Amino acid sequence: MRGVPVVVLGIVLALAGCGAPPPEPPLNAGDVMFVQMMVQHHRQGIEIARLGAERAGSPEVRTLTAAIEATQQDEVEMMLRWLHDWEQPLRAGEGAHDHHGGMPETDVRRIRALRKSKDFERDLLVLLIAHQGDAVRMAQAEVAGGVNPAARAWAGQVESSRRGQVELMTQLATKLVKG
Repeated sequence: MRGVPVVVLGIVLALAGCGAPPPEPPLNAGDVMFVQMMVQHHRQGIEIARLGAERAGSPEVRTLTAAIEATQQDEVEMMLRWLHDWEQPLRAGEGAHDHHGGMPETDVRRIRALRKSKDFERDLLVLLIAHQGDAVRMAQAEVAGGVNPAARAWAGQVESSRRGQVELMTQLATKLVKG
């Protein structure tokens, strides 16, 4: 008789632990804003990089821009999955994030001008340096204010990789000027 209550208690405790859903990772408005804004930022980066992969004269710039295009497309898909999993809209409403001080966006007129550029490779590098520099600042804001572990970890990777791209593109642009 003494063994029955212990067995029943053990079963109840085991079932209670097995049936509990895992806790959701933390999420705040900053995480959502970062991902929503980065999706748009990446789409612009893909557009710019695609132009570079198609039109750049140097193999180094074509290779770099093709890599940027492929990487950022994969990252867009990841971010869209996050927003879906978080049950958040894929895009924020107009002006929804104005109170965050805004996030940088590459002017669409600059992208259009790049298409017609007479000094395409130089203009491409200048635009991409600014664009990837904006990504660094956006990632820094997420690292500082986000709470979602996956988003913050990825933001740290973005910050590091885009800094490296900016350094490489600065070297390539310097080589063009001296060339």
